[in-house]
Amino acid sequence: MIFRRCAAWLGAGAILVLLPVAALADGEPALGEKVFLKCKSCHQIGEGAKNAVGPELNGLFGRKTGSVPGYNYSAANKNSGIVWDETIFREYIQNPKGKIPGTKMTFPGLKNPKDIDNIVAYLKQFGPDGKKM
Repeated sequence: MIFRRCAAWLGAGAILVLLPVAALADGEPALGEKVFLKCKSCHQIGEGAKNAVGPELNGLFGRKTGSVPGYNYSAANKNSGIVWDETIFREYIQNPKGKIPGTKMTFPGLKNPKDIDNIVAYLKQFGPDGKKM
């Protein structure tokens, strides 16, 4: 009985210790905006964003790859079957050609985990209409 109580308290304590770490992993949108400068030569985001060298990125999370109207995607992106979520985007942005072989994206990827946290936080702010949510 004493062991069970201790185990329950230890389990609760472990959760409390992990909560702040998970919160830190979320990233900061303002820092993500600075990281996005690396993407800005090819992608637009926000109200009035248009397709450029790459597709506009409004409402990225939850969107199927290869689905922005008016953008000429590679067959690899059109046929990947991927729906962007945070996990898949994190894998992709580290190594685009590794995640979707045949993509037209020439960006070598972000290697710094904090940069990835921050750009995810930045991109998540924008709904499909380009307005900040």
